[in-house]
Order: sequence, then C-alpha cells, then structure tokens
Amino acid sequence: MSNNMKNIEFEKPSYSEWQDAAIKALKGKPFESLLTKTSEGITLEPLYTQESLVAKLGEDLEKQVATIRSLQNSSVFSVAQQVYADSSEAFFGQLDESLARGNEVVTIDSRVNFDWSEKVIAQLATYLSEYSFKITVEHANDPLLAVFNKIDASKREAVKGYIVSKEPVILADFPNVRTYGADTIFYHNQGAHAVQELAYALATAAKYAEQAENFEAFAKKFYVSFAVDTQFFTEVAKLRAFKVLWKAFSSAYGVTENIKIPTLAETSLRSFSKLDVYVNLLRVANEALSGLIGGADIFTVHPHDALTKPTEQSVRIARNVSLVLREETNVLKTTDPAGGSYFVESLTADFVKEAWALFLDIEAAGGIDAYIASGKLAEELEASYQARVKAVQTRKQSLIGTNIYANPADVLENATNPLFADIKRIAIPFEQLRAEMTAADAKTGILTLGSLKSSKPRADFVSGFLNTVGLVPELSGQIATADEAVAWLHTTEAKYVVIAANDDNTKELLPAILAGKPEGVVVDVAGKFKDEEEAWLANGLNGFIFAGQNIIEKLNSVSASMKEVER
Repeated sequence: MSNNMKNIEFEKPSYSEWQDAAIKALKGKPFESLLTKTSEGITLEPLYTQESLVAKLGEDLEKQVATIRSLQNSSVFSVAQQVYADSSEAFFGQLDESLARGNEVVTIDSRVNFDWSEKVIAQLATYLSEYSFKITVEHANDPLLAVFNKIDASKREAVKGYIVSKEPVILADFPNVRTYGADTIFYHNQGAHAVQELAYALATAAKYAEQAENFEAFAKKFYVSFAVDTQFFTEVAKLRAFKVLWKAFSSAYGVTENIKIPTLAETSLRSFSKLDVYVNLLRVANEALSGLIGGADIFTVHPHDALTKPTEQSVRIARNVSLVLREETNVLKTTDPAGGSYFVESLTADFVKEAWALFLDIEAAGGIDAYIASGKLAEELEASYQARVKAVQTRKQSLIGTNIYANPADVLENATNPLFADIKRIAIPFEQLRAEMTAADAKTGILTLGSLKSSKPRADFVSGFLNTVGLVPELSGQIATADEAVAWLHTTEAKYVVIAANDDNTKELLPAILAGKPEGVVVDVAGKFKDEEEAWLANGLNGFIFAGQNIIEKLNSVSASMKEVER
C-alpha cells in the first residue's frame, strides 16, 4: 500500500482550469474582482505561474535575476541602531551599550538635546575611526561634521561610513566615506509610493553623476536609502528593482562592469501610530524581514515608541529585531532569496518598467531640480498621500489598532519626537480626532432592535467604528418595540446614538422612533437604505454608518452635529 502511495502523482491543473474553479467559487461575482490595484497603479493577479512569468518577461527574466544577484552584497545586513540621548554622557553610554550588544554601525542624527562641543566631538572621533557609521546632518555646516577634523590623518583612508544630507558634503582625505546619497526617505515620508521612490532615486543619481568628474568617481561616493513600509512583497520588489534600474542607469554612462551600490534602509515611520504602540513593533519586524530578503545592506529598525520618546528597553528591542532576523531566519545563506518567485519577479519587473518611464519623464523635464521647481513632484506626492490616507480611512488598508481593532482605553501620548514630527503619517487624523473626542467627553450609544442574533453584527461594527476615535458607546440592551426605544433615548446620557438592527426591524420601527426621539440626541442608522434615505432624513435622521465609509469624514460630521444640538 505504502509503495503504491509513493508512486501516485497528482495531475497539475492548468491556469484555465483554476480560473474556471475560481469563477465558480465566486458565485456570480466577476473574475476581475480578484484583481488588486496597487498604489503604484500596478494590477496584481490572483495567481502567478511559471508560464505566466516566462510569457511576460521571456529572456529578460534570466537577465533580471542575474543582474540582481551580481549586484547583491552577499551576506551583508549590518545593524544600524540609532542612538537617542538627552546628554552627551548618556549618548556615549548608550552607544557603548549598543556596540557591545550587536550594533555594528554608529548611527547618529545631529539634532540632539546637547551641544556638539569640542570635547564631545573629540570623543566621538575615536568611534568613527574604529566603526562604520551613518550620520544624518542638516547641512554642510552642521556642527557634527567637525568630527572629521578630529580624526588623525593617518587613519582617514580606513574610515568607512555614510553621511546623509540634503546636499552632498565634501570631505577631503576620506575616500571611503560616501556622501552622495539618493535619500528617498524624505519622499517616502511625504507619501511617495515605490515607483516614485525608485524614479526619484535615479533622477538624484543622474544629477550627481553629471556634477562629478567621471562616473566611477561618482559611484564610489554614491549610495541609496529607502524606507521600508508594511507592504511586504512590494518592499522586497522595490529593493530588488533598484539593482536592475542601477544596472540600466550605469550602462547608459558606458559602464559595463557591475558596480555595487550600498543600499541603506530603515523601517518606515509613516505607518507608525501613537495608538496601540506595540503594533508598531509588529510592523517593524515585518519591514525588517522584507528589507533582509530584498537585499538591504545596512538596516535601521526604529523603536516602537520612536514617535514620542524611545526608552532603553524599546531601543534594545528594536536592535534585537534585526539580530534575531539576521541570525535565525537563515535568509543570508541564500543570495537573493526572493529570486525566482513568480509573484516577486513579476512585481520587480513592473516596478522597473514604471520607474524607468517616470525617471525619463523627470529627465525630459530638465532633471530632478527642475521637476521639483515646477511643482510636479509635490503634486505627485500629494496625490499619492491622499490616496493612501483615503485607503486607511475607508479601511481598504488596515492599520491595526488605529482604524480597526482599536482599543478605546489607550491613552494617547501627547509628546512628539521632533526628529519625526514632519512625517505625513496616515494615523494622524485618527489621533487628532480621538484627542478632540476625548477632550469633549463625547457620550455615544448603540440602540439594538430585535434579537441579539439579528442586531449583533451591526452593533459590533458600529462599536468598532466608534472605538477608532476612543468612543465607548453605551449599549441599550435588546429592545423590541419603538416605544421602548424612544423611552431609552429619553433616559440615556448619549448625545449620539446609532440604531443597529437588521433591515426589516429598522424599516419597521425607525419611523416611529424618529417621531418620538428627543431633540437633543443625534440619531444615525447602521446600514444603507437607499429607498428610505430621503424620507428618514427629512423626518429627523442624521445619517448612516456603513462599511466602506470614510471613518474620519463621518465622525467629524458627527462631532459637528453633536455640537450643533448642544447649542
């Protein structure tokens, strides 16, 4: 029997057979409902096969994989833990602690709460002589840059690191310090999607390459940096796509050999929330893994409380995220572990195609500086940001703990880390409205009609809807008649009440409830009732709550209605 089982082979279904089965399972919905449009405008298929990938890329598939692998710095994923401290003493104490416990890249933002005095600078110089570093400065005259004057001339050639700045910093005698960066993190934090980030990186590279003495001199000083967001496969494909784009870019300058460009990456903060902050820890773990698989060379994991004030514990946890992933996933034992994935290879190719087209548009407009000056880049970023915000506010994209599964008992932290205050985070509207609702001590309720079984689905939905801004509605309990409902409305402290029931009970009882409701209570209904909408609104109904609605717009409207009836 066991031998026969070993010899059994299952017939491999064709794509058309799978598609027929999928259509049957959809029960009348179109097959196109399985397609997903990304923020980059790319359509994701429900199934990717070897045949579809070969048909799409042909010989280019082998070239794409070979290019990525030849430009990958194998077995590299250096931990770059940023240091946070309020004094120079604490700064060096935390720096020593991090280096002793797995940090490999001295990572500093020059905007600190202490002065970069000559004594502090001299002490820091000893670290930069020994360790690789990533330093973020505001401009070419940043006081932190004086540290390089303190490094002994005989050691300067061996010093390795990166300087992140809006414009390149010119350093003499430091051949291994890269200062020409295509830093896409600024654009990312303003709302850019993957294709835009890749195109802007190439356009920035083109600007610096034109300014340089020759391409080789430029390439030795160049690096690219990305923020890695929560869309796992998108971010893997983004990092891989840059290598393909870089190969095409360098080939345009007549370079035939493979020039490896370091990829600096960090966890995205635009998806961070001050609500349910430990979810940020889950986000960074996901992002760090996609950075590891995508081929980032140096990676910074931001602490889960980075938006307010990181603690020693949160910094340690953030550092350990990188260490655990690097040491225990075995990902680094394989060069380009995503290589050959039908989905990832297809998405990588899409990003390459779209980003190169946008890059050419930027160059045709006169380059990145002219593109920025024209306002076109800002326009693109704003459109992308608004689409992202809308997706979160309508729950097409989940932001766990903020727009769904929110904990109303969470205390919203008012403190803001100035380093990250300007990021256009998608959670901000929820945080702001929660603060307003909490300050107003808004009283809300849910009036459930009919049986528990019939009313609970909508009651649970409404409760979760209100929880997103910290509201905990009072529950009426099961109510069977319009008279009971009116009586409850007259006794409740709630100034805003949502009626939750099935369609039949709502249609039967709502007219009488509206006729008897008190003037000072704003009443909404859960669900969509197109036929009855006009009549109900004319008779005192405030509006409706339903799935797919913009949560922020709706609850801002509710807040305004509550203020109106209180006057």
